[in-house]
Amino acid sequence: MNGELSLLNIEPLVIGGTGLWALAFYLGLFRTNQRMTEQLSRWFQGNEFWASLVSIVPFIIFGGLSYYALLLGLGQSWAISLGIISSIGCGVYELGRRDGEASRKG
Repeated sequence: MNGELSLLNIEPLVIGGTGLWALAFYLGLFRTNQRMTEQLSRWFQGNEFWASLVSIVPFIIFGGLSYYALLLGLGQSWAISLGIISSIGCGVYELGRRDGEASRKG
């Protein structure tokens, strides 16, 4: 043992890649996330904090699965690069969707 206590040995690139893909799914499926948070809020009897915290778990799971599938299929650099591109694309989509929604209301 090198003098350090390590319970989990997870590489930073795995955490980063999973986070990028989770962010892309979170932004791309924002309406689904809102519905899920509302349902969980009812289940948690109105506690919005726990509902929003639990609602991100599926996105992290799907993000990890997507990163791992791309890692096996295309390699690590492609998995990270496509995660960045997807996150940016979904962010731009969400901004455009909100802008369009605001212009229809007002």
